[in-house]
Order: sequence, then C-alpha cells, then structure tokens
Amino acid sequence: MFILQKIMNKSSLGKTGIEVSEIAFGGVEIGAPYGVHKELMPQDAAVSLLKAAVDVGINLFDTARMYGLSEERIGRAFEGMREKVIISTKCSHLHNNDGKIPCGNMLRDFIETSITTSLKMLKTDHFDIFLSHSSDAEILANQEVADVFASLKKRGLTRAVGVSTYGAKDTQTAIESGNWDVVQLSFNLLDQSCGQLFPVAQQRGVGIMVRSVLMRGILSDAKFVYHEKVKCVEVHRQKYFNLLSPKIPNISDLATKFVLSFAEVSSVLVGIDKIEFLNKAVALADGVYLDDAMLAKIKQLAYPDPEFLNIAIWDRKGWTK
Repeated sequence: MFILQKIMNKSSLGKTGIEVSEIAFGGVEIGAPYGVHKELMPQDAAVSLLKAAVDVGINLFDTARMYGLSEERIGRAFEGMREKVIISTKCSHLHNNDGKIPCGNMLRDFIETSITTSLKMLKTDHFDIFLSHSSDAEILANQEVADVFASLKKRGLTRAVGVSTYGAKDTQTAIESGNWDVVQLSFNLLDQSCGQLFPVAQQRGVGIMVRSVLMRGILSDAKFVYHEKVKCVEVHRQKYFNLLSPKIPNISDLATKFVLSFAEVSSVLVGIDKIEFLNKAVALADGVYLDDAMLAKIKQLAYPDPEFLNIAIWDRKGWTK
C-alpha cells in the first residue's frame, strides 16, 4: 500500500488555540454506508486508513455519535496515540421524536449521555471539539443548549464547543451569538452562500471547518443517480467542466482547491474510504490554490438557489435513493 509522504500545513482554529491540518479526515464513510458508497468498509481497513492519515500529516478527525461505527473505529485506531490527533465529534441530535428539544434536567442528561458514550467509544477522557449536530434556528436560539455545552468545556470534557449548521442564515446566527468557538458548515462550488460570512467569523475568532466539499460525490467523477427532482443540479454541475485544465483535470480537484483557497477556512473535511483518496486529498493541499480571476469565475457559477441544495432534505424526500 503506497502512502504519500507529506508535511501537512496547519492553521489556527479561530481563537481556540488548536492547530488543525488543512485537510481533515471526515469520519462518516468509515462508519456507515454514505453517499455513493453503499457498503461499509471492513474494520481493519478503516483502522489502517486512519493511521495512514496520521502518517501523512492529517491531525483532525471529525466524527459523530450518529455516524454508525465511526467513533468506535477511530477509538481503536488511536488508542495509545491520543496526543497525536485532534478529535471532533458531535452530540446526538437534540430534537426528540416529536421534534422538540428537551429542557432542564432532561436536556442535561441527554447531552451528558451522548458525550459520555462518545468518550467511551473514542477511548479518551476529553475531546478537542464537541459540536451540536445539525443545529437549526430553534437549537441556536436555545440558550440552555449553549449553557450546557459551555459547562462541558468548563469541566474539561472538551477544549472547544461548536455547532454544525445548514444554510447561511443559521450559520450567521451561530457566528454572531458569541456562544460557539467553532462552526462546521457546508461550502462548495454549488453552495457558496456561507462564503460571505467568512470575514465575520475571522473577526470574531470563530473557527471554520468546511464539510460537503464534494456534496456526497456530486462534485466528483463518481457516478451519482439523479432523481428527477434534482436533475437541475446535474445540469448546473456541467458548467464547472469548462474551468478544468491540465493542472486541475477533474471536478473533484477543482472543488477541493476551491475551498482550500479561502484563508479563513481552518480545515476542509474530506470523506475518505480508500488510500488513493487520502493521497489525492493530501496532494491537493499543496499551498498552490486558485487565483482571484478563477475565484471570480466560480463565484459567478454558484447555484442560484442554495437552500435547495440541502441533501438532508433530499434524503427525507427520497431523492437520494
């Protein structure tokens, strides 16, 4: 198995004092079938891949209570080498089956159970980053939620607290609230709506972690079956092929280089389930990114209705089957 040897550049994650690699290992694909990948990879392969990521300079590993076996596998891989990695995980979804957020002791117990379980799975006594998963406007407006997360930080169970968000409006609320050290957001060739908030985040010292760079494979060469309701996205996707060149020969390279071109982004989460994808992601983080002219062209090609690009909604509507 060939592993690319490289010293990965690192960036400060806002004002947290945490230094993170430009490329972060997105842990969903090693724990559950996801996107265009319908089969779960074997445990031994996952553990080997995680260790290989450390060898090539990746230090940030992002997972979640909701990512199947991901936490358990990361815990196995990094047992005895915790000091070499930055671990970010997410609380179980705060909305219950009725769509409501627990309150009082029920809320505290729910979050406590989630973080305690994650600590056990990941074989550690603390996290570097602990996020509220899929935080919508209701969660962001709930000061009790923010206070419980702040208490976890005060107790030393996590070094930093944050939220993962969808859409520019909720992301702006999170950044401006003063409650969160880190925001994990979606940003890519198609959905550029959160880009306008990067300077605000930088000014306020909020660390930015970007996910959905390839939109579950839509912005890659992988075959994606488009439901008739999202054919419009397939049509729009074709526009980016006009920007390819010998230096950037495929759409996944363009998509990754695009997000890496923003200095305000501390780390770019890339879903990795094969050694060749790991090597490719690391090779792209070479410090040679897109110039202003290319960025201007890409800005003009942003999808006109970014709210439509919420794949979680596509899932609920059966458009990703």
